[in-house]
Amino acid sequence: MNRTQKTEAIAGMTEELGKVPHAFLIDYKGLTVPAVTELRRQVRGAGSEYLVVKNTMALRAIKDAPLGTLSSHFTGMTAVAYSRTDIVALAKVLHTFGKTNPHVKVKAALVDGKPVPAASLEALASMPSRPELVARLLGLMQSPVRRLVTVLSAPHRGIVATLAAVAKKKEGEAA
Repeated sequence: MNRTQKTEAIAGMTEELGKVPHAFLIDYKGLTVPAVTELRRQVRGAGSEYLVVKNTMALRAIKDAPLGTLSSHFTGMTAVAYSRTDIVALAKVLHTFGKTNPHVKVKAALVDGKPVPAASLEALASMPSRPELVARLLGLMQSPVRRLVTVLSAPHRGIVATLAAVAKKKEGEAA
C-alpha cells in the first residue's frame, strides 16, 4: 500500500468510524473464513456493520472520535462491529455468535460514545430491543387512561345489567 492509498483508507475510516456512537472491538484470532463470513452476514442482518481494521491506520483515523477512547484496545487482530442506531440487536448477535464460536472475544465496547467494559455485552444482549421497550412504554402510558375509562363506564354497565336482570325476571313471571 503506498502513501496515497493509506491516506485514502484513513480518510474512509475517519468518515465511517468518526461519529459512531455504538461499537464493539472484537478479537477474531483463530476464526475460520466461513465463520467470519457468517458473522458479517449476521451483523449486517442486525442493521450494523463489521469492519476489519489495521491497528495503526485505525488509531490515526479515530484519534479525535469517540471511538478513540478505546485506543488502548487496538492490539493484535482487531475488528470493529458498530451500529448507528440499535446496539442491543448488535450485542445479541455478537453474544449468540460468541457462544457457538469461542474464538470471538469482545475486547471493549463503546455505548453512546462512552467506553464500557467488555462484560457489558451480556447485559446489553439480555435487554429487550428498542421496539419492545417502546411498546412497553406505550402500554404503561395507556394504562391510566384505560383504567379511567373502565371506572367511568362501571355505573353505566351496572345500570344496564340491573335493567337486563329486571327485564329477564319480568319475562320469567309473564311466562
